[in-house]
Amino acid sequence: MHCCTQICRVSAEWRPNNSPKLMDLLDDTVPGIGTYEDFNTIDWVREKSKDRDRHREIANKSKQSTVALLFSISDAFSGWLLMLLIGLMSGALAGGIDIAAHWMTDLKEGVCLNGFWFNHEHCCWASNETTFQERDKCPQWKSWAELMVGVSEGPGLYVVNYFMYVCWALLFAFLAVILVRAFAPYACGSGIPEIKTILSGFIIRGYLGKWTLIIKTITLVLAVSSGLSLGKEGPLVHVACCCANILCHFFTKYRRNEAKKREVLSAASAVGVSVAFGAPIGGVLFSLEEVSYYFPLKTLWRSFFAALVAAFTLRSINPFGNSRLVLFYVEFHTPWHLLELIPFVLLGIFGGLWGAFFIRANIAWCRLRKNTSLGHYPVLEVVVVTLLTALLAFPIEYTKMSSSELISELFNDCGLLDSSKLCGYTSNSGSTSGSVNATAANGLGARLAGPGLYTAMWQLALALVLKMVFTVVTFGMKVPSGLFIPSMAVGAIAGRLLGVCMEQLAIRHHERDIFRGWCSPGADCITPGLYAMVGAAACLGGVTRMTVSLVVIMFELTGGLEYIVPLMAAAMTSKWVADALGRESIYEAHIRLNGYPFLEAKEEFRHKTLATDVMRPRRGDPPVSVLTESGMTVEEVERLIADTTYSGFPVVISQQSPRLVGFVLRRDLVISLENARRHQEGVVSMSPILFTECDPPMSPSAPPAVKLRSILDLSPFTVTVHTAMEIVVDIFRKLGLRQCLVIQNGRLLGIITKKDILKHMAQMANRDPDSILFN
Repeated sequence: MHCCTQICRVSAEWRPNNSPKLMDLLDDTVPGIGTYEDFNTIDWVREKSKDRDRHREIANKSKQSTVALLFSISDAFSGWLLMLLIGLMSGALAGGIDIAAHWMTDLKEGVCLNGFWFNHEHCCWASNETTFQERDKCPQWKSWAELMVGVSEGPGLYVVNYFMYVCWALLFAFLAVILVRAFAPYACGSGIPEIKTILSGFIIRGYLGKWTLIIKTITLVLAVSSGLSLGKEGPLVHVACCCANILCHFFTKYRRNEAKKREVLSAASAVGVSVAFGAPIGGVLFSLEEVSYYFPLKTLWRSFFAALVAAFTLRSINPFGNSRLVLFYVEFHTPWHLLELIPFVLLGIFGGLWGAFFIRANIAWCRLRKNTSLGHYPVLEVVVVTLLTALLAFPIEYTKMSSSELISELFNDCGLLDSSKLCGYTSNSGSTSGSVNATAANGLGARLAGPGLYTAMWQLALALVLKMVFTVVTFGMKVPSGLFIPSMAVGAIAGRLLGVCMEQLAIRHHERDIFRGWCSPGADCITPGLYAMVGAAACLGGVTRMTVSLVVIMFELTGGLEYIVPLMAAAMTSKWVADALGRESIYEAHIRLNGYPFLEAKEEFRHKTLATDVMRPRRGDPPVSVLTESGMTVEEVERLIADTTYSGFPVVISQQSPRLVGFVLRRDLVISLENARRHQEGVVSMSPILFTECDPPMSPSAPPAVKLRSILDLSPFTVTVHTAMEIVVDIFRKLGLRQCLVIQNGRLLGIITKKDILKHMAQMANRDPDSILFN
């Protein structure tokens, strides 16, 4: 090696100026080098190394001139500026989506005469004829039956309104699926499984593009307004990530570095949850706990800042007109009792069972859609599901209203002015009222169930079954569909039912020792709305397996510190029960269903296999395709590229001595050869390709060589054949590797890629290894 170095130095000294030029890509940067093809995984180590080099160069130049110092300051500030823009853009879009969805949901039932752009609530605000008992009725708001046939009561009113409700629902859903199919196929679904995969380093071109953002924003409003059992909260994470990806193109250091871009996308995920629930802290924890693959401390601070800006922007828009960021913000003040932890844990068990059932049923339905002719007719599927949903939802009050309004209704506690059927109580004296009767027997604020409450209970039980069935078949259709709100609605219904049962039990048996301390004079025994909130958290946790972030989001929704313990008990119980029945969350199940190369950090590898069991080539396979550091021509390398589909090639000293020199990416190799043929004079098919540091002796008549050492990774990660796969999997997870080379005494024996590891893990778990579709 020392001799070779001396030869290189001497040859550089005596080489004449007119000798054939060797192209060195280190001096002339070729456009496209260092980028990645679609459906490929980024090289995290290489991207972070590039960023460190860039920082080092900026720091060195900043000491030389004032201009360079100002550039260094602006470079450091650019990350915070980007977070500010992401927060502003995402908050504004979320506010627009909320306003439009609220208006279009009400449009299915009628229109405001004062201005068609007013929703039902805003239309009746200025009316003097509105009463507390019938606050939704005012002369300015007309149902479709009143406008079209002029009837205000009777069966004609019901039939016309029923027909118009179904027609509007079908129109909205049809427009949504047609727009998605025609302009942005990636705009369907929730987007969180794909964002998790992208944050792990996978490239999906167009998934976070401008067309996806535009179509997702429009169709999300249409899908939510159609009355399908879906929510907008999950897709808002996708919308925020689209905003972040588009804005990254205006900042060079994020545009040119895929790892830095993923730090921004992690922050954008926090922004999406922040504007969805009005929970900035919960959004940051959601990004950290649920979606992010690489989350340094710097990203934590920036995520918090971006989520804060987004929440402030949404608050400034005030989409619901109540100075709140969500429709179902509530405040509870009644304390809970220690024995109530038993029903809270029961709700946690229900949430875990629902989560496990939903994941299995939804994945089975999606697999049926994928493997049968059902998947060939996405428009028909959406229209049929919408038709069935609308037909069955309209007769029941609690399925007819939007899921957000339903959750708001279930979370709220009954007050003196409430006219809801859920507040249909009867006092012991026998008087019945739609509102809460302030007096009760024995001086207690006790409330016995009246006819209105019994009606509401069986309607809620029916709504629970319908919500569960329709959520299973709706999630995964070719329209934007979130899972947070439907899951919370299922849990809120179950919680409210249990809460009312517990309330009636405590009231009717308040003299017993177990309930004696629960009911105090002038106060309610139990808050059914609290049970609805705990049930909502339990069911959402069972489906998504969120814990810390879930509790914080629910805390930010309610503003009640005293309810942290019930929420924690329900969330943990839900996760334990759901994990006992299946380890995957709904997002991980969809990642596996779609075959994305996602290496789950939570999944433990417990098998005693070695690198030699997983590496390619296997026994009986042809030897691994390699390049030699010298001795190959342009034609031979181009033929090897054409005959294979590998993402890169190991470089060895020679075929006879396969000692590892480095690794070169296929894309870099293709771009470099094309650039050499275009710009380097005299390059032909017989031109030699060199990965060596020094130039070998060449005859004067030989064609000029193409030197590609600058695109060669001289320090690829290597393991020996005896390395345990448990260690190899940890290396891939923690360093985000694309591939790892297997050597023995310096000799190259094979290669292990991320796809090989995923296939091996699937095989060990008795799953189909060919389900991993992408490289």
